[in-house]
Amino acid sequence: MIKRSFIAASILVSTAFSLSAQTEIKNIKKHITFLASDKLKGRGTSSEGEEKAAQYIADYFKKLKLEPMGSITTNGQRYKVAIPSYFFDFTFKKNPNPHDTNTANIVERKGKNVVAFLNNGAAHTIVIGAHFDHLGLGHDYNSLDANPEGKIHNGADDNASGTAGVLELARYYSTNNVKEKYNFLFMTFSGEELGLLGSKKWCDNPTYPLEKINYMVNMDMVGRLNDSTKKLIIYGVGTAPEFVDLIDKTNYLGQKFPTGDSFESRTIFSIKKDSAGIGPSDQTSFYLKDIPVLHFFTGQHSDYHKPSDDADKINYPGEKMVLDYITQFVTATEALPKLKFTATKTQETKSTKFKVTLGVMPDYAYEGKGMRIDGVSNGKPAAKAGLEKGDIVTKLGETVVDNMESYMKALSVYQKGDKATVKVLRKDKEQEFEVEF
Repeated sequence: MIKRSFIAASILVSTAFSLSAQTEIKNIKKHITFLASDKLKGRGTSSEGEEKAAQYIADYFKKLKLEPMGSITTNGQRYKVAIPSYFFDFTFKKNPNPHDTNTANIVERKGKNVVAFLNNGAAHTIVIGAHFDHLGLGHDYNSLDANPEGKIHNGADDNASGTAGVLELARYYSTNNVKEKYNFLFMTFSGEELGLLGSKKWCDNPTYPLEKINYMVNMDMVGRLNDSTKKLIIYGVGTAPEFVDLIDKTNYLGQKFPTGDSFESRTIFSIKKDSAGIGPSDQTSFYLKDIPVLHFFTGQHSDYHKPSDDADKINYPGEKMVLDYITQFVTATEALPKLKFTATKTQETKSTKFKVTLGVMPDYAYEGKGMRIDGVSNGKPAAKAGLEKGDIVTKLGETVVDNMESYMKALSVYQKGDKATVKVLRKDKEQEFEVEF
């Protein structure tokens, strides 16, 4: 793909969506700024901050005059509700120890999804969803900060960015004066960080018929598009036969296939496709109900699950590009009959138990040989040894590291107190470091 400056690319991208209204950066920024503000204290599940976020989302849906679709049945009739509400309340028990599933002495907690419906009188419906919870103040969550307790984890990218995407697409589809050939179910989920709780609870007790859903679009971390690489990762492309072809055909500048210049020179994104329907986000809950799914993701970064994931680091024009691409993709599916669900192979991750950690965040979007470090946790073995962001681990002890799987396999043999030599490529030069676990 030919690299351009971001400004030039943005100008060209606008031509790709010239036939309809576009999403607006100012709206995306407004939503993320509120959701990722310190006053919401990280939107931890069951917290007051998450409750404020849920109310903000519901108020916005109400402003758009969308139909409430959150209420659970009260009289045994599956989809009939007595009092319409945007809130889908649920309860759960969660052991703070991730290695212990016993909940006998665990206090029951509450979560709250927010659900709204845009009725276009269509036969089929598209779900557009994202989780709005995050890590709160660092208690009983998977923070990657060295000392997370009491620190606000604002989660601007994870996942105020996806939530803002849902809100902006809700505005777009309800106000663009174009009657789409689909209905839309806009959903924001609680409890994702605790194990996809909100989406699973809804899918097990849906307030809308699952059989009417054509496919589900999930946005989880769509706010950090890299200006130079334009890499966009899309999971679930194997869950419907049409997905791969449609993704490729809508990923170009202009409404028609280019002639003269090469296709690659006019692509919007460098798209990495993953076929699996099961992954670590809310699309999984819908996939397990035999619904085609897509998960849009702009990639890992060193602020992931840290207090530093703040609103000032969001690439707002980049998120707008992602949202506009989604609208173009949705339009492309309108000419097709209801998509056929296809089961996919689950990404095989061997059950490897770890007694130690290196204290790094892998770059999951990295496609080269080795394991590229996208972030180093303070106070952990890697930081103490001198490893840095951008280093590519090629060998850990006696094990050659070709990818994430071999890296995890190498890590699993060590115990606390063990020492190991780590070979890395740093700016194309091989270096060695000794780490102590």
